[in-house]
Amino acid sequence: MFPFLAQRFLESIWGPFRLLESKLVLIFLGGLGCALLTWFLLPRLWDYMPHDRGKAFVKGSEKAKGKPTGAGFLTTLFFLFCAFFVMPFYMEYTLIGLCLFAIMLTGYLDDRSNTDWGQLKKGLLDFAVSLFAAWVIGHWQGTAIWLPFIKGPLPGGAFLLPQWLYVIGGAAFLFVMINVVNCSDGVDGVAGSLALYGLAGMAFLLYVCLGHEILAMYLILPHVQNGASWATLLFTAIGGLGAYLWYNASPSQVLMGDAGSRFYGLLLGLAVLVSGNPFLFLVAAPILFVNGGAGLMKLILLRFLKKLGWDTRPPRSIVVNPIHPENFATDEEAAKQHALVRFLHRYRFPVHDHCRKNLGWSDAQVLIRFMLLQTVLMPLFAIIIIKLR
Repeated sequence: MFPFLAQRFLESIWGPFRLLESKLVLIFLGGLGCALLTWFLLPRLWDYMPHDRGKAFVKGSEKAKGKPTGAGFLTTLFFLFCAFFVMPFYMEYTLIGLCLFAIMLTGYLDDRSNTDWGQLKKGLLDFAVSLFAAWVIGHWQGTAIWLPFIKGPLPGGAFLLPQWLYVIGGAAFLFVMINVVNCSDGVDGVAGSLALYGLAGMAFLLYVCLGHEILAMYLILPHVQNGASWATLLFTAIGGLGAYLWYNASPSQVLMGDAGSRFYGLLLGLAVLVSGNPFLFLVAAPILFVNGGAGLMKLILLRFLKKLGWDTRPPRSIVVNPIHPENFATDEEAAKQHALVRFLHRYRFPVHDHCRKNLGWSDAQVLIRFMLLQTVLMPLFAIIIIKLR
């Protein structure tokens, strides 16, 4: 809306409309507007959201029981409302907004459902949205990518991929990003804070390094022509996420639920795809990938070993009041399992669970230490990926 008004009244005698041409002004308006809207309306509406039912077999889940969850539904609506005003009226951004709304809605409906949707159903929905979102990026942004350590034949050292390969690879990447952030949601403030860091880092790269033609040329990087517009979109989401964290700080008053974690996971993944370098996930979400990604790898490996006929049941001692004890191995059965299975069950995933329950870290220690690690790793990986080419 605002960019359209700036063009419409460009020759107007009322000069202030010219400010709406500035991406910095749009970034400020989008971020501040979404922050204030979320901060004001979220506590007034969260009682209408589903409430956490707790998990009888998860230690510490009683702290979350009864709290409003699915706040990601509200923050997404606030974000889309603000983005309508600060983003240009292009089909690409409209379709991206629909993808973000769709992935949020799958998580929200699962949060509201009395029965769990199951991993297969949620996985298929995640991949369907990811596939369409990857096609949107490939169609409007192009399928050129650039990689660390090597230079390609295209301007900025990029390589051109066939569209079918780009879409399939991009969909797989977005699927992983969605579930990595989703798996990291479990300690007050952790997933939100790390996602905020990642969004801010990608917004900076898209606005300053890749979106600025002269600086991109100096760094020998492909120029992302609409990098500033994407930075505006990301900073708008950052404003809403910061306001949500105001209420999610330990002890939290509200939880984002799958609606929020899936939304921010997809948005982070889209920012990386737009940058043209899939390895920038190490800048956007290094700790999120370790925290949630390691759990995904463990799950995949255990399922593969189970297909081979191995006993991969977790030991009964790691859960509290299991609902189906037959799904867990007794101490005697666990002692007879293969050494690899015992090794995998020795570590809890997501990693924040291992830190809390095995290392004795408090929730505050998990949050601060994870943020400190991400603060160190983000610029380190940025330097390696951008400069060592």
